[in-house]
Order: sequence, then structure tokens, then C-alpha cells
Amino acid sequence: MQETSLHADLKEIYRLEGGITETWVDGYLIDIVKPGLLIEVQTRNLGALKKKLEDLLDNYPVRLVYPIAQEKFIVLKSVDGKLIRRRLSPKKGRLEDLFYELVFIARWAKHPNFSFEVLLISEEQQRIQDGQGSWRRKGVSIQDRRLNKIIERHLFSRPADYRLLLPSGLIDPFTNRQLANFLSIHHRLASKMTYTLSQIDILELDGKKGRSNCFKLTPHN
Repeated sequence: MQETSLHADLKEIYRLEGGITETWVDGYLIDIVKPGLLIEVQTRNLGALKKKLEDLLDNYPVRLVYPIAQEKFIVLKSVDGKLIRRRLSPKKGRLEDLFYELVFIARWAKHPNFSFEVLLISEEQQRIQDGQGSWRRKGVSIQDRRLNKIIERHLFSRPADYRLLLPSGLIDPFTNRQLANFLSIHHRLASKMTYTLSQIDILELDGKKGRSNCFKLTPHN
């Protein structure tokens, strides 16, 4: 798959912060290599990195960089490049959305050499009205993603850092439904959140409430 402008823009930011781009390490092409740290920028599909993480983490500190669009402008153009419209999407990404992807590599998230940097960004999504895209978009294809700016950076260096994403007023034990209601997120996201936090020993099962699993914070994280 061709690299998006968003991916290239983020790599350039980390290069300017003192890294070297596109370097081979143990048979893998690494986006950014800094002294004592390998950085991989992944704009989607963290599950595709499972093999790379498995092979590298025991020998190198690895940081995944993952952007979430807190603000997204959608630019629609015709096939010949003429601007049809530019609008601000009503959908706003939030920090908890990281669990939609982190869930696929949950087993590596507690590795001492693993860190995860989440960027809340403003991006521009370039679309073209070519009739070849998803039926959900009525045939409109996504052509590119571009970075407008980084709004916030959040670094998770150890499992305990993820604990801060749980709301302070949530009382143990709690269900996925209670967590979803407390955070005003979708139940599906809440379940991915509790699964991931259980995998990294932040949460543990604590019986059931009806047919729903209950969770509580572990005492050692």
C-alpha cells in the first residue's frame, strides 16, 4: 500500500526530533531510528505489526506512534481535480479510541521495551468522486490523508500509564456497560478497553452482574 501523506508527515516530525528514517534492523525496515529507540508510525491496523513486535521487542525498545483524528476536514474533488466541497466532519476522535487498535497487540503492550505514543491530530482527508470507492461513501474513494497539526501527544511508557484512562469516579467492581455510560463511549469500545487493560494486568475479573462480567483494578498496578 502506498504511504499516505499523513504517515510521511509524522515520520518527518520524528526525524527532525533527532532520528534517522528508513533504516533496516534485523531484517525489518524501521520508520525512525533514534539512539536506543526504534519508532514505528502506524496510522491504522496495529495488528499487522504482531510479527515485527515479537521479533524486535526482546532486543530493542520499540515505540509505536498512532494518530487519532480529533478534528477531520473532508475534501471532496472530482476526477479531474476540481474542488466540490470541503467540510468539517462531525465525528471527533478521542483518546480512548486507541483501544480500537491496541486490543490487537494487547499481549505486547506490557513488555518492558514497548511504549505507545498517541497523537490527537487535526487531519485532512482527501476524497475523489470516481465511483470506485465503498458503497457506504456512494462510490467515493479516499485518496490521501494529510496532517494539519498535532493537537496533543500522550505517551504510555508502562502499563500503569493506561490506568489513568479509567475515570476516577468509577467504583469497583464495574461492568462494560457501566464503563461505557461513565465515559460516554460505545459499549464495543468499553469491552475492548477492559479486555486490553486485563491483558496488561490493570484490571481483573471480579464475578458477574447478571450475565455481564465485572472488573476491578488490580492492586499492584
